[in-house]
Amino acid sequence: MIEAHQLTRRYGDFTAVEGISFAVPTGEIVGMLGPNGAGKTTTIRMMTGFLPPSAGRVTVGGRDLFADPVAVKREIGYLPETVALYPEMRVEEYLAYRARLEGLERAAARRAIESALARCLVTDVRRQVIGTLSKGYRQRVGLAAAILHEPKVLVLDEPTVGLDPKQIVAIRELIRELGTRHTLLLSTHILPEVELLCRRVVIIDRGRIVAEGSPEELRERWLGTSLVRVGFTGAAAGAGEALAALPGVTGVRAADAATYRLDCAAGADPRPDAFRLAVERGWTLQELTLEKASLEDLFVRLTTREEGEETGEGTAAEAAAEVVS
Repeated sequence: MIEAHQLTRRYGDFTAVEGISFAVPTGEIVGMLGPNGAGKTTTIRMMTGFLPPSAGRVTVGGRDLFADPVAVKREIGYLPETVALYPEMRVEEYLAYRARLEGLERAAARRAIESALARCLVTDVRRQVIGTLSKGYRQRVGLAAAILHEPKVLVLDEPTVGLDPKQIVAIRELIRELGTRHTLLLSTHILPEVELLCRRVVIIDRGRIVAEGSPEELRERWLGTSLVRVGFTGAAAGAGEALAALPGVTGVRAADAATYRLDCAAGADPRPDAFRLAVERGWTLQELTLEKASLEDLFVRLTTREEGEETGEGTAAEAAAEVVS
């Protein structure tokens, strides 16, 4: 439904996004995942027509966004990270204003407003001044505005940032419901949102796609099929090095002073060897658990930068983006 074709964005000598290509098929929720400064927001702005690319193109239903921007943007609903609302307006006044901007006739606008109020669970605050609403309610009002014209594609940029846990749960449920009626691209750096909501994930780091696929496919492709957690009671000198030498162990990370997480090759289970190692060394085992690798493990492996490396978009590019806008 919506596709990025070799999208690139440069700010002078700095490249914020380079050669990004991916598609969000009709009816899917796809998560765009990456650390702060990875290039997610720049990519989102290009895919919604708010920022022209230095190279590449965006298509929605096969039509080029920048060749026919007015018609194609009618197919897109966009919720930016910072929702642009008028705090002095009442909720239904603001939605009526947005409906007029979308070109809806009066009768169609009334129906669209009532539907959006109900779907986004803001009917109870419809006559309340926006400036008096909590951030969670303001996010819902922003979503209601984004779906007024019944777009085929919804693009959400960090929709739960800054919300409290109760508000996050409510917004996630709303996103899940919206995903049943819209093709949805969700940009976030919050891993649980991706696990809970998205069928497929695109991981971006330093302006490039570093992995793409379903969470399960990515775990198996990059991390093998499992992790083993090994915990000792008290000191276990040299445990990390000894565990790393076990057959089938591809990496060892210390969770704390006496607990280690072992990355395992596909099909490997080093627990018997870890048990024998503990007996031979006289270490007291407190934990020996087989667990699946998480999306967090994958995310850390793919996006960890060496100390001192530039983070990219969060520096020069963000400053340049402010000038452009």
